[in-house]
Amino acid sequence: MRVVVAGATGLIGSRTVARLRDHGVDVVPVSRRDGVDVSTGQGLDRALRAAEVVVDVTDAPTRRQEAGTAFFTTATGNLLKAAAAAGVEHYVALSVVGADRVGSGYFRAKAAQEDLVRHTTVPYSVVRATPFYESVEAAATAGTRPDGVHVPSLLLRPVSSDDVAAAVAHVAVGPPLFGVLEAAGADELRFEDFTTELLTSLGRPGPVIADAQAPFFGAVLEERALLPGPDAHLGHHTFAQWLKSR
Repeated sequence: MRVVVAGATGLIGSRTVARLRDHGVDVVPVSRRDGVDVSTGQGLDRALRAAEVVVDVTDAPTRRQEAGTAFFTTATGNLLKAAAAAGVEHYVALSVVGADRVGSGYFRAKAAQEDLVRHTTVPYSVVRATPFYESVEAAATAGTRPDGVHVPSLLLRPVSSDDVAAAVAHVAVGPPLFGVLEAAGADELRFEDFTTELLTSLGRPGPVIADAQAPFFGAVLEERALLPGPDAHLGHHTFAQWLKSR
């Protein structure tokens, strides 16, 4: 099996490449450093030659809705066009839990990407992940204000990047789902509890304030908006394990 991974040098992409190689797959990494630009389409025809599967784990350079939507519609559009021309048999796209129900911010951009994938002629699968531990950490530390750290009032199942990569690789070597697999973490946590433990582990204890108006990925969310459904694939790496490994 020959699998092309677009976004191969990123947080998830590099791990997905390693997981696929563990499956004995012939992996073709695609990134600018490999001479391929998904935003312009440069090098895609060559990179996808003889590919059976394309894994799209590209990510926008910003969490702003307009710029994110422009990136995903252009990059994924170029990838899908090249995949159809190459006769690719399976297109796997990484998205986010909440893309189908949060109508703003980064979630809207990912919804636009999913819409392109669903309407392609190439058989497809979508893997929606809950927020990565690293993303929740970035949001938590960005919320520092004079009176404490403000974080969204959310319930989360944050997931490790290794578990997301494992889910993406597993889907890639299987038949197309023509639908969605959700990947989520082992623990359900409140955002403020995650942040309190994280800051304590960093030697920065202080007040953490659950703020219902604090945005996450550019959107103000309801408490349970980012929880996965009951059939989600749950990862193995707990929050405590992730904290210890940092």
